[in-house]
Order: sequence, then structure tokens, then C-alpha cells
Amino acid sequence: MLHRLLLLLALFAGSAHALTNDEAAALAIGETDTRVEALNKAVGNADDKTAAFLQALSDDAVKTAGGKVFVVRDDKASDPVTGAAVQVPADAEDVVNNNRMRGELDSALAALKLFSRDAKLRSAAIAELQKDPDESKLPLIEKAWAAEQDAAIKEQLGLIRAQALLTSSDKARRLEAAQMLAGSRSSSTRSLLLQRLKEEQDADVKFALQGSLRAVEGSLAWSERAAAVFSGISLGSILLLVALGLAITYGLMGVINMAHGELMMIGAYATFVVQGLFRKYLPGAFDWYLVAALPAAFLASALMGAILERGVIRFLYGRPLETLLATWGISLMLMQLVRSVFGAQNVGVENPSWMSGGLVMGNLQLPWNRIVIVGFAFAVLGGMALLIARTRLGLFVRGVTQNRPIASCMGVNTARVDTYAFALGSGIAGLAGCALSQVGNVGPDLGQAYIVDAFMVVVLGGVGQLAGTVYAALGLGILNKFIEGWAGAVLAKIAVLVIIVVFIQKRPQGLFAVKGRSAEA
Repeated sequence: MLHRLLLLLALFAGSAHALTNDEAAALAIGETDTRVEALNKAVGNADDKTAAFLQALSDDAVKTAGGKVFVVRDDKASDPVTGAAVQVPADAEDVVNNNRMRGELDSALAALKLFSRDAKLRSAAIAELQKDPDESKLPLIEKAWAAEQDAAIKEQLGLIRAQALLTSSDKARRLEAAQMLAGSRSSSTRSLLLQRLKEEQDADVKFALQGSLRAVEGSLAWSERAAAVFSGISLGSILLLVALGLAITYGLMGVINMAHGELMMIGAYATFVVQGLFRKYLPGAFDWYLVAALPAAFLASALMGAILERGVIRFLYGRPLETLLATWGISLMLMQLVRSVFGAQNVGVENPSWMSGGLVMGNLQLPWNRIVIVGFAFAVLGGMALLIARTRLGLFVRGVTQNRPIASCMGVNTARVDTYAFALGSGIAGLAGCALSQVGNVGPDLGQAYIVDAFMVVVLGGVGQLAGTVYAALGLGILNKFIEGWAGAVLAKIAVLVIIVVFIQKRPQGLFAVKGRSAEA
């Protein structure tokens, strides 16, 4: 970090002021107010030795004795002004920095980093300065603003300059700052304006601050709406993944599968197992474990689904109540099986590095893991639509669903088709579990949080209708997030449930009704 601060030599060669013994003592000895005042003076015309000394203060590497100051690193002491090696007296005491002084030192060092050649470091320095901008740092900020070539960073520096000017004793400068801050889209600017409104005494400046506050709040409102829409789409894509499997097992086959959530859970735990194998045997390829986890999650859940269909569900077709009770019992057994194998506590599934962080657009940040899941959900939807509409298996599934006796007379092995269809729906549930492992906790109760919402999506969209499933999932996701921002999470759930009940009362067939003879089957 220190070598970056040395860049100040080139930038301030004509105006930098060399650190003196008296200045070093003022920075290290005395009351906090006196030290802060000395710090503000030093930052305004700091040279490389001043920057190095400030870093030593921040690192708790400074001692004092008899009014003299020493920098001690790795049991070696040096004079902060000359840099010469010195002997530390036996009675030397450590310089103690309270929280206020540490904050001032961090802010001062951030101001000095504004001249780094690394754009990321300059942006980090700006973020640090935003926490506590004041007029004492204006000389450095204005020099950095004048020298900055990056347009985005220059705009950020302009806002920092305006925030610092708000503390000025000059009314004209405060008015200028208030007008400049009107273009900000930062929540920290809103907080700053609210604080300054409470402290400001001049009516003209107060009026300008109020105008800027309205402009900032207007910009933030649009950012918050955009964030709510994205959160709704993200939630809707997860509901879509969860409901796609039900669109086959319930929508096409008429099976009320209460163990669908546990099939998702199996997919999530399969992802956890693959992650462990990569961490142990292929640590260099860990970032790609998720690619291997997708087929593993699909196959694990599909195999379990096939076993359930062949072992239990095939004997209960046409008996919905018995199917519901049997699959509910199976769900309890699967949860207990997972508790016995993996434990009752949640397990950790890490995001690959390429899914960490997010896409920043102004004041809005969109997490990469959510973006990837939205794209993945629609990719799975497209694959499933192609399979149902364009493949031989899809033709058989549609034929058996619409008229089982005629399909059997045409030579279709209906029992095998049932197994394949149920395994497909279960495998898609496994993919949903793999995706959910990237945004939440993985535990034995994972499926319980989504099973009711998944059934609501399928019923609302129209039984057996993929298009309806898409519209219902995205609609419920966005509606839930908007109501949640207004009334809270619990009331949002209740409101969405009431809306669905009322809608189904008026339109029992859902958003998209089945047309043709199959509607009467």
C-alpha cells in the first residue's frame, strides 16, 4: 500500500511540504482534537514522508518518548522525518488511536490514494471519503478532480467535492454544492442532505438543499423500482424452475406430488456432494464444479422419481387423495433420510468465482448468481418445451395425457411413458434444487419453503399449460416483491394468496384454459 502513496512525490513536487519533527509530534501526541487539526493541515500538502507516517499511525507502529516520535516496524525503529535508524528509549509508549482518530486517519489515507494509477484503488478511496467528507480535504480532492482522466471517477470526485463544500462557512460554496448534488443517485447523498437540512440555518441554502433532496429521492425511487422488478423476476425464475417439474407430474399426469420439494432437496444435496468432490480431488477446477453438478442433480432426482413412480405412484393413478397422502409420507421419509446422512444442520454450497459479485448500474447492483439463475430458468424452459413438442417422448406424453386408452391401443407402452414423464419432472425439480443452492441455504427443509408456491403457480397458470406457468411464476414473483416492499414479507404472502383465491374463484381454469376435446377428458 505504501508504494502507491509515494506517487504523491511526482504529483506534488512543486507544492508538497516536507514533514517536520514538530508536525510529526503534533500528529502523534496530544488530545484528539489537536491531532485531528494537525492531520487536516498535513493532508493538504502532504509529501511522501507524511504519507508514510500517516500509514504508520494507522498501523499502530508509532511510539513516543520525551516529546519525540519513532516509527517501529519489525522491531526496528526509525525517525519519521529523516528515515534514519534510531534507538527507542526504554520508557517509550505506544501511540493510542481512538475510534475517531482511526476514522480520520482512514479518511486522510483515502484522500492520498486519489492519486493512485490504479482506477480501482481511486474508486475505493472515493468510497471511503464518502463516509466523512469535510472541507479540510478540499485541496486534495480538487487537485485529484482536475487531474482525473476517467469520466466516471471524475463524476464521483465532483460529488465528493460537493459533499465537502456543504461544510464550508461560505454561503456561496454551500449553494454551489447543493446544486451539484441534485444530480447524485446515491443513498448516501440523500442521508447527507437530510443531515445538512437539520443543521443548515440559511434559508436560501435550505431551499436549495430541499430541491436537491427531491431530485435525489426521485432518482432513487426509480432505482428502487428497478431493483424490485429485478428481485421479482429473480424470484419468479426460481418459482418457474420449481413449478416446471410440477407442470408435468401434476399438470400433465394429474399426480399431486407432495414430495416434489424433497426431489428439489435431493438435487441441492447432489450439488453439495459434487462440490465436495471437486474441492478434494480437483481443487484447480473448483470454479467449474457447478457444470458437473447440473447433470448429477438431474440424474439423482430423476432416479428417485422413477423409483417412486414404479414403487408407489403407479398403483394410485386416478386416486388423488391417496396419492397426496402417500407422497406426503414419502416427503417425510426423504427428509429424515437426508438428516441421517448429512445431518440436521444446513450445509454450505459456495458460488463459483464467476458467479460472485454483481453488475453495477448506477445505484443498482444486480448479483451475478441471480442473473445466471434467470437465464438458466429460461434455458430449462426452452429445453422442456422442445422436448414436449418435438421429440418422440413428448409425443407419447401428450398422447397418454390426452387419451390413455387410445394411446395404449396404438401400441404406446403407457406404463413406461408414465415412468419417463415422472422421472423428467423429478429431474427438473433436481435442477431447481441445484439453482437454489446458489442463492440460499441447503438443508432438509429446503423443499417445504417452495412446494405451496409451486402448486399455486401451476394452478394459476392453468393445469398442463407451460405458457401459463411462465406468466404465473413471473407475475407472482414481481407482485410479491412489490407488495413486500410496501407491507412486509408476511402480509405480502397473505395478499398474494388472497389474490390467487379470488382469481381462481372467477376463473377456475387458470390463466390459460385447455382447449379442445382434452378439456373435457
